[in-house]
Amino acid sequence: MSDLAIDVAGLNKSFGSRHVVRDFSLQVRHGEIYGFLGPNGSGKTTSIRMICGLLRPDSGSGTCLGHDVLREAGAIKREVGYMTQRFSLWEDLTIRENLEFIARMYGMREARRVASEAIARLGLAARQDQVAGALSGGWKQRLALAACLLHRPRLLLLDEPTAGVDPQARREFWEEIHALAAQGISVLVSTHYMDEAERCHRLAYIASGKLLATGTPAEVLHMFPLVTWAVTGPSRRLAALASQLRGREGIYHVTAFGSALHVTGGEADLLAGAILPFRREHGLEWRQIEPSLEDVFIHLVARAGETMQ
Repeated sequence: MSDLAIDVAGLNKSFGSRHVVRDFSLQVRHGEIYGFLGPNGSGKTTSIRMICGLLRPDSGSGTCLGHDVLREAGAIKREVGYMTQRFSLWEDLTIRENLEFIARMYGMREARRVASEAIARLGLAARQDQVAGALSGGWKQRLALAACLLHRPRLLLLDEPTAGVDPQARREFWEEIHALAAQGISVLVSTHYMDEAERCHRLAYIASGKLLATGTPAEVLHMFPLVTWAVTGPSRRLAALASQLRGREGIYHVTAFGSALHVTGGEADLLAGAILPFRREHGLEWRQIEPSLEDVFIHLVARAGETMQ
C-alpha cells in the first residue's frame, strides 16, 4: 500500500475562459497535515474539490486514497470528510438530530449510537439538544467536524475551517486535528492564518491557479532569501514612512505589523542603503529581524500579482 494519501499531477480546471487551476501537482502522506495557502480566488477550493471527487478535472491524473481521481470519484467521496468554509448543516435541527440524520444518510444502521460517540468525542454532550442555528461560531465548527468524522474517513479536507471563530476555539480545533493525524488520518486544510500554517507538517502555496511553493514551514520560510527590518515609532510617522519607503530600490514590500512596520527586501546591502536616510531620524527605532512566514506569504502574493500583470 502506498504511503501517499494524495498523489496527483497536472490537474487543470477552467470555467469558461477562466483557467482556475493550472498543472496542479501534490503529494500528501498518510497522517500528514498539509496546509494550503493562497489569496482569495487563487484556486484552493477548486483544487480541493478535484482531489476529493466533487469536481472532475479537465486534464491531469492521480489518486486519492488509492482511487483514481478521474474514474473513481464515488469511492473517494465515501472515504473523505469534507468541511466547507460556510456552516452547511441544518440550523433548525439540534446537534443530535443533525448527527443522527447525517449518519442515516451514510447508511449507518446504528445512527443513534454513532451520533452519541461523536457527541462524546467532540465535547458536545452539554449542548446536544440545542438547535444548531443558536450555536456560536466555535460550537458550529465543532459540530461540523463531528459530522465530517461520522463515517470514519481516512482523509479530511477542511476549507478555511476556523474562519470567524475565537482564538480559544481555534486552538482546541487544532489540538483535535493533530490527535486525528496521530491516528493516521490525513488532513488537507486551507487557511489564511499564519499561526495555523506553522502548525502544519507541510505547506503548499497557490496563487492565480499555480502552485508556487511547497515544503515544511521551515523550508518555505527559507525558500526565498529575504531580509527584514522592523521599525517602531509614533503611529502617524509610521503611516507616512510606509508611503516614503514603498517603491524605493531594494525594498520589496512594507507591511504594518501591530505597532511596527516590516520592511523587506531581497539583498541586504540594497535594503540597508534604502533605509539608511530614515535610520538617522530621531524617534524611529530600527532593528533587523528574522523574516516570518507571513513576510514570505506577502512576498509570494506580491510576486504572483506582478506575474499576472
